[in-house]
Amino acid sequence: MGTLNGALMALAAGSILALGYAAWQTRWIFSQPVENPKLRQISGFVADGAMAFLAREYKVLIPFVLLVAAFLALANQGALRFQSIAFVVGATASALAGFIGMKVATAANSRTTHAARDGLIPALKVAFCGGSVMGMSVVGLSLLGMLILLAGTTRLLGGSITVLAGTILPIITGFSLGASSMALFARVGGGIFTKAADVGADLVGKVEAGIPEDDHRNPATIADNVGDNVGDVAGMGADLFESYVGSIIGAMVLGASMAGSDAYRIKLVVFPLLLAVAGIAAAIIGTVLVRVREGQSPQTALNKGTFGAAGIAAILAFVLCHVVLRDPEGWHLRVFLASVLGMVAGTLIGLITEYFTGTDTRPVNKIVKACETGAATTIITGTGVGMASAFPPILIIVGAILVSHAMAGLYGIAIAALGMLMTLGVQLAVDAYGPIADNAGGLAEMSESPPEVRGITDKLDAVGNTTAAIGKGFAIGSAALTAIILFSAFQQQVGVGIIDLVSPKVVAGVLLGAVLPYLFSSMAMEAVGQAAFAMIREVRRQFHEKPGILKETELPDYKKCVDISTAAALKGMVVPGVVAIVTPVLIGFTGGPAMLAGTLIGVTASGVVLAIFMSNAGGAWDNAKKMIEGGASQGKGSEAHKASVVGDTVGDPFKDTAGPSLNILIKLMAVISLVIAPMLKSFWGL
Repeated sequence: MGTLNGALMALAAGSILALGYAAWQTRWIFSQPVENPKLRQISGFVADGAMAFLAREYKVLIPFVLLVAAFLALANQGALRFQSIAFVVGATASALAGFIGMKVATAANSRTTHAARDGLIPALKVAFCGGSVMGMSVVGLSLLGMLILLAGTTRLLGGSITVLAGTILPIITGFSLGASSMALFARVGGGIFTKAADVGADLVGKVEAGIPEDDHRNPATIADNVGDNVGDVAGMGADLFESYVGSIIGAMVLGASMAGSDAYRIKLVVFPLLLAVAGIAAAIIGTVLVRVREGQSPQTALNKGTFGAAGIAAILAFVLCHVVLRDPEGWHLRVFLASVLGMVAGTLIGLITEYFTGTDTRPVNKIVKACETGAATTIITGTGVGMASAFPPILIIVGAILVSHAMAGLYGIAIAALGMLMTLGVQLAVDAYGPIADNAGGLAEMSESPPEVRGITDKLDAVGNTTAAIGKGFAIGSAALTAIILFSAFQQQVGVGIIDLVSPKVVAGVLLGAVLPYLFSSMAMEAVGQAAFAMIREVRRQFHEKPGILKETELPDYKKCVDISTAAALKGMVVPGVVAIVTPVLIGFTGGPAMLAGTLIGVTASGVVLAIFMSNAGGAWDNAKKMIEGGASQGKGSEAHKASVVGDTVGDPFKDTAGPSLNILIKLMAVISLVIAPMLKSFWGL
């Protein structure tokens, strides 16, 4: 119990440190002024729309949470019924992280715009601090939730390795399920919301009416800015919250199944928790390193924070391996190398993503050139770029799996996945900075701020586009490794053993799993299409019935556009969510654990590749459009520009709705399988 109690104390310290830092940054952000009345009014519209959407989304999800909790309480036996409580705690923690991140992001956007009057340095500080609240809230609430559950269950049931492996860890998988469920709905719902608004703002405002995307005369522009927050702040936060929790719990389950003495196996169980706490300390130091000088690119400052945190995390991981897992044969050093491998793999995937989606890179320049001959060649070239972009990250993921397994078996893969997410606090801060900077630029346009203010926010936004693309690549890579360790943990829990890949049931499962990401993506894309149609029709109606909007003698009805996106998002997220949740349960209880294992293999292989393709194709189309708007090719307003807008419009639901949601699909199906593993074992008499 001594090792476990020490880990619980470390968890308490880590969660307090992260949440305390988030609270301190929140207080500082809200103390910053917003003196322009028009800026304050418009940012209020964005904040109100974002929080109204979140409130309506959570109201829809409360019955679902209660229904699943009731199922877990009734389907399980004995102490495993506590899984239902763990599920509610996970869902609540994820929802709370989204609420905090959204609340602060919608306050930081206007304050970033205001700070831009004084230059790049203060504007970057506000935007990044807003992102850091999201990052620290996610890691802090993750560890706090696990602390509550571990402390409660060990107090009631004891802390021996037998109890941990057989009862407590299966209970805590419910926490991961709660986080995964909220993440899926947040990602899909947020993605539908933001892309419906974005398509309406682009096609009717920019192409048909010939006004800027963020012009205050555009009725869809407030909904577009709200969408940046619900999709890229709350949605991304929920996505990585789930990956973080899943990687920690998966590593704990695999640690409990390793060979060795009881005392050493307990160390293997608590080691992922200690690694996560060390990552929080490294991430906080990383946020302090984000400083920029006038004339310097904001990307340089963000890189200092990210790479600085990774270097510190590697040192702390080495110390922890030496102190906690030290053994005479040096196995602990191989565990350390696996953690570093995860960090390196995540960085490489980010760099590859930047190459395929970044401004003025060879792949994006190919799309810019293709825009000169129309929308068809734009779509064809962008599709080809997206397909090619899937190959290098898969090589990185394959290499990480094979090398980390050679170092420390399945536990090595688990530690590599956690190593990739170890400094999530600063990684998510950099990612959430992007939509805050994007909103700041939109608010500068809508509030008619001086041109130099928009110049500063454009510099921040340009970097934000790159960080968003890298963040999506990073999320996909971490999802692949997390899904693998959750699958391995499922295999251990249900006792499947060796999977026969020529068994008809397993092959059937693989094929079903492989097609699910396509079915899921089609539902998400269709929901965006239907919502975008309604948005386009509404914006056209307002321009037609209120000609004074373009003459600035009438105000647009922003609220109507926000309502269209909200209703479409809440309606569109239900069916894909139900498919993802029900499928593993149906296959597990009708086809058996081996068929479910095949399904997990198929959905992981197919989903990871499709997610990379969609995210990178969308990012490349987006930056091709931005390059043309910046003067490349035929320039803004040209036929090439119109073709690039079409490409970006197709790419938007690729990169912001369907692609990122696939990360959650593969992890959610794996964690559901892990949660129902004890039920399947009992049902099939294994």
